[in-house]
Amino acid sequence: MRRREFITLLGGAAAWPLAARAQPAERVRRLGMLLGSTAPDRPDVASFLQALRQLGWSEGRNLQIEYRWGRGNAADIRKYAQELVALAPDILLVSGASSLTPLLQATRDLPIVFTSVADPVGAGFVASMSRPGGNATGFIQFEYSLSGKWLELLKQIAPGVTRAAVLRDPTQTAGVGQFAVIQSVASSVGIEVVPVNVRDADEIDRAVTAFAHAANGAIVVTASALTLVHLERIVALAAKLRLPAVYPRRLYVDSGGLISYGFDVVDQFRRAAGYVDRILRGEKPAELPVQAPTKYELVINLKTAKALGIDVPTTVLARADEVIE
Repeated sequence: MRRREFITLLGGAAAWPLAARAQPAERVRRLGMLLGSTAPDRPDVASFLQALRQLGWSEGRNLQIEYRWGRGNAADIRKYAQELVALAPDILLVSGASSLTPLLQATRDLPIVFTSVADPVGAGFVASMSRPGGNATGFIQFEYSLSGKWLELLKQIAPGVTRAAVLRDPTQTAGVGQFAVIQSVASSVGIEVVPVNVRDADEIDRAVTAFAHAANGAIVVTASALTLVHLERIVALAAKLRLPAVYPRRLYVDSGGLISYGFDVVDQFRRAAGYVDRILRGEKPAELPVQAPTKYELVINLKTAKALGIDVPTTVLARADEVIE
């Protein structure tokens, strides 16, 4: 090698670290998350974060996440919604209508991806399912027709039931809508339904205890942030009063509830990561259609059934996605 070529090569090598240092750092995006419970390691959140990593977004490298946990407290949810919006994140992820409402009141500019919302059109969150039209899009947890199946399922596993207390949040559009569907199918399955509001724990205790004084009763728990907040109390109350109960999510059955039928929340959060990725890469929420669940799951707790003296029909067991023994 000639002397001039060697010096040129050596000079170039010496410049490599400087060139590497001169490379612009990858832009860090900020994601704000407003969720209902306080368990950061819960399966749906873990699924969401894993899916983000697979799409190239890693917390601490190119993504910063601000977590807020509402726990069903309306005042806290409003405060956290305002806090997150004030941080001006690149995107927001929210779970449930009760948390989505204050976020949309706080911003009509920042992009929002929602999960677990029952009726975004009826609640005025989006213009339509196919063309949301605003700054929010996401995933519904079910169509209202599913609510009638809870009552039918209850009658299948406990044929002697003639009365059902329906736990719902009357302040939410979805709470009213779910009860309306349940009420519409009640006569066809031979069950009288009674609404029970879930504003606070004492109200639930008083209403359900009074309801249980008469025979052949059961419980239908509708989907809402408040029923999730009071999950342990509701499951314990059903066991104490020996009332068969059907729930909208498997989380209740994992905690000792009898039976649930509803969307797969882990799968929905995984799909939500795809929308977060697409929006961070330049797509608009207004143009991304609101999607329905693609997976539903039926989960049965046979230990609870045995404690209640219920012999679950083999036809129902055969349809179950999971049986807890």
